Amino acid sequence: MKVREMVLWWWIYIAVAVQASIKGEDYVTYDGRSLIINGQRKLLFSGSIHYPRSTPQMWSSLIAKAKEGGVDVIQTYVFWNLHEPQPGQYDFSGRYDLVKFIKEIQAQGLYACLRIGPFIESEWTYGGFPFWLHDIPGIIYRTDNEPFKFYMQNFTTKIVNLMKSEGLYASQGGPIILSQIENEYQNVEAAFHEKGPIYVKWAAKMGVELETGVPWVMCKQTDAPDPVINTCNGMRCGETFGGPNSPNKPSIWTENWTSFYQVYGGEPYIRSAEDIAFHATLFIAKKGGYINYYMYHGGTNFGRTASAYVITSYYDQAPLDEYGLLRQPKWGHLKELHIVIKNCSTPLLQGVQSNFSIGPLQQAYVYEEGTGACVAFLVNNDSTKNATMQFQNNSFELLPKSIGILPDCQNMVFNTAKVSTKPNKRITTLTKMFNEVDMWKEFKEDIPNFLDTSLRSNSLLEHMNTTQDKSDYLWYTFSFQPNSTCSQPVLHVESLGHVVHAYINTLFIEAGHGSHDTKGFSMDIPITLTDGINNVSILSVMVGLPDSGAFLESRYAGLTKVTIQCSESYIYDFTNYTWGYQIGLEGEMLQVFKEQSVEEVEWSEIDDSTNKSLTWYKTTFDAPIGDEPIALNMSSMQKGEVWVNEQSIGRYWVSFLTSKGSPSQTLYHVPRSFLNPTGNLLVVLEELDGDPLQISLNTISLVNVNSPFSYHHLPQ
Repeated sequence: MKVREMVLWWWIYIAVAVQASIKGEDYVTYDGRSLIINGQRKLLFSGSIHYPRSTPQMWSSLIAKAKEGGVDVIQTYVFWNLHEPQPGQYDFSGRYDLVKFIKEIQAQGLYACLRIGPFIESEWTYGGFPFWLHDIPGIIYRTDNEPFKFYMQNFTTKIVNLMKSEGLYASQGGPIILSQIENEYQNVEAAFHEKGPIYVKWAAKMGVELETGVPWVMCKQTDAPDPVINTCNGMRCGETFGGPNSPNKPSIWTENWTSFYQVYGGEPYIRSAEDIAFHATLFIAKKGGYINYYMYHGGTNFGRTASAYVITSYYDQAPLDEYGLLRQPKWGHLKELHIVIKNCSTPLLQGVQSNFSIGPLQQAYVYEEGTGACVAFLVNNDSTKNATMQFQNNSFELLPKSIGILPDCQNMVFNTAKVSTKPNKRITTLTKMFNEVDMWKEFKEDIPNFLDTSLRSNSLLEHMNTTQDKSDYLWYTFSFQPNSTCSQPVLHVESLGHVVHAYINTLFIEAGHGSHDTKGFSMDIPITLTDGINNVSILSVMVGLPDSGAFLESRYAGLTKVTIQCSESYIYDFTNYTWGYQIGLEGEMLQVFKEQSVEEVEWSEIDDSTNKSLTWYKTTFDAPIGDEPIALNMSSMQKGEVWVNEQSIGRYWVSFLTSKGSPSQTLYHVPRSFLNPTGNLLVVLEELDGDPLQISLNTISLVNVNSPFSYHHLPQ
């Protein structure tokens, strides 16, 4: 980038900040040490809370608990596919009310970081892109491509102007002190060759020229153009971050992963409070000025918003769990760390740093001010042994893989590996069993044959392009008459989708699926054919769309090959054959999960037939008394989706077991704001043969591990 252009960008940014200062409003700049707000350097702790992964009724409590935990900033992505479901049609209502969320942050005296993206990844379906982008002629996502840049700039401008119209940038007196453009682009930049760096410069320039009056960041982007700040994502940025690409930029950690997302078939990732505290402290010791915990509260992937194979619960191991309850000792240990760091923030931000070795695996980082103030971080990198460290004529014993903080360079007041907060655990209390047959009604899907379909093709169609993300489901159907020699037929199916259900003459034969870490799967199923015409119906299922990688617009999903092998030498190949297609399930088209539609559909009593696949179930229930969080226990079911009062609480896939033989998730959050006091409608879509009579409704609470008493509120 030309020096003249870089200087121009910088002066645009400074001019807006100066105007804010003249008006008496907050203004945000930065130097090589930290962000500067109203002329004062700030050392900031931030927490990610995504507004659509909770409910407006939860926002106030979540933000309050984050504040009580020592968080200064709430960081959130902006979800393009929610806000612009069709070109030029916008939705900022209910859980999508971004303005209300930012104003709640402001009301509680915190700052906000707005990660506009608008590519976000975030284990969110299609990386946050609306699927209609896929059909824009000539589009290639996230590169120097005019159609993509047009729509990206249009949405980014829409969000910035919305924030400006509500006075929400710090330069206007609002809480937003940072914005982000793009997201982890360097992971894919090389795939676009010379167009990658051109796109990076364009995206940065586009953001800066929107004149928000606050700095922009690009995460995991070492070539972020001035004045955009390059930042770090990961679990160990104190060890892995190469630092800002300019001495005039601060060190910012936009994602300190407090856990990790979980996929169906995968075990939860448990990251200890000690490990998070160690790496956060190390980053501060190495002149870090801003740390964001991703996630501070993960929440719930309601509806079909989770990306490929990602479970409905999101970052449940965060300091605030899926239900918004404190996860101890993680929440409390980090709170103690934040208090200690903030109490010595002046020498950290104004002092001179020195660092030196005091052992083979031990290090000291010291900050000294001219006033005599002194702060020291003593680091023991030995993960197996204690270390005795000599520092300023004193001896200090450090636990393995820990950092001791000395706010006066004399007394150690905090060690990252010493946890004083008592652990707690989550308990479920049964409030209702849905175990009576007469409580339920059912609606069975009709299995479509070739003649039932109107969409036809002489080849296998790609799943996502065909459904346009209107449904997880796409039926592939064909009819044929085998010859008399086909005595032991085997159906062979290859798919780049996630799940396949196979039916022969409307009878369920078998289901198969892939996994998050494999590309495609195949099935070989012995089948029985009649002498006449046979109808083959194959249901392809997507469990979320992909959320990352280059050329997302060109991804392929769905069936890629279908054959019936009659013998070693005789195979029917139907890959290029006349196929009939049906997008979605009948129940989806009838919207049987809606109150009005429920009355228009012919429901029947539950029968005891062995063919339970693709069945909708409905019942009603009253809300449990109290204010404790509520969850449905779906452990008796296998795979499908759940609606409560017309709102989807997400997909479930209990039958996909982990390597330890357990489901990845059995409890599904039902926000209390979804409920009425009585007569709540529960609708369940079951793809296989789960048992609805064993579904239960439960309340969630916490107990200290060493105490029988439960609590749900902030400690005094």
